[in-house]
Amino acid sequence: MDFAAIIVAAGRGARAGEAKQWRDLGGKPIARWSLEALLNAGARHVVVVIPEGDQATAAEAFVGLERWTTVSGGAERFDSVRAGLAVLGELAPTAVLIHDAARPFLSRATIDTLLAALETSEGAVPALPAVDTLKRLDEAGALSTADRAGLMRAQTPQAFRFEALLEAIDTWPAGETPTDDARILEHAGRVVALTPGDARLFKLTYPEDFEMAEALAAARRRTHIGQGFDVHAFTPGDHVWLCGIRIPHDRALAGHSDADVGLHALTDALLGAIGDGDIGDHFPPTDPKWKGADSALFLRHAAGLVSGRGGRIVNVDVTVVCEAPKVKPHREAMRARIAELLSLAVDQVSVKATTTEGLGFAGRREGVAAQAVASVELSA
Repeated sequence: MDFAAIIVAAGRGARAGEAKQWRDLGGKPIARWSLEALLNAGARHVVVVIPEGDQATAAEAFVGLERWTTVSGGAERFDSVRAGLAVLGELAPTAVLIHDAARPFLSRATIDTLLAALETSEGAVPALPAVDTLKRLDEAGALSTADRAGLMRAQTPQAFRFEALLEAIDTWPAGETPTDDARILEHAGRVVALTPGDARLFKLTYPEDFEMAEALAAARRRTHIGQGFDVHAFTPGDHVWLCGIRIPHDRALAGHSDADVGLHALTDALLGAIGDGDIGDHFPPTDPKWKGADSALFLRHAAGLVSGRGGRIVNVDVTVVCEAPKVKPHREAMRARIAELLSLAVDQVSVKATTTEGLGFAGRREGVAAQAVASVELSA
């Protein structure tokens, strides 16, 4: 079914102690978890409702992703939802899913089940039965036990036929605030179905909730290893580029770009970790626009692709193979430059050098080679 989505992320997180939608969870902002899940499930477009002034924060949090826009939220959640619906008006999707950013562990199964329910209903809500004993405290402080039979705990996303939701909103009493989006359809007498909820789709509300979330996030991530190799021959010149550092030398390295073997090998290692081809696929040597290009562009591109997959670079290791120039005097500068390009700490970057004991093309001082390994964490 054709659908779009709204992620409500306009809160300031008073109970959690900070704006929780931008807080890091398992290596990426909390709001990004839901955006990735909805996009991967096929959402045509996702509107993220954010606090006024957080546009730059959102752009950084969602870098590498497509088919999303932001809109500023209102004083109440209902106002934020209406702002998101207004953005989707021209798109006119068949269905819309409205989700709280504070529920990061949204599964494809939950989304598919909700969309299937809309084939026969105008709204659908994932819910779990109330399993704890419910106590009621009255104004006088007296405690009583409530009957939990038939009580369900509603979650998000809640799914709706787009036009049905718009029509129901027009009938909602002015000045009142619905407890959830499904309440709007219920008030209008529309049919709302219940679908199975997911215990992992809990809402992050209090500081202690984040401990459980971090454990779940860690369980969902897998380590991917990529490796890269590159070699360039010497040519007349007065310097070489190695691992992003210009080193004076009696010869240069031949190549279509700046021939930085270290950054080329590392670029391939990152691409290998996410299974996205090699450097030649992304920057063909036959393309004149890459002639003499700074290889930092290639490495940043690969890092952006990792980020776009929701990945996190754990560490990288580069080994330069040559008789000359000497790498050791420049090694710390190389580590710092790579760390800067990849937004890593220096201790996450290793640069080493070795020789071939006079053997082969490197031993004959005909060129320089480099090999690299990158470790990347991706969601399972």
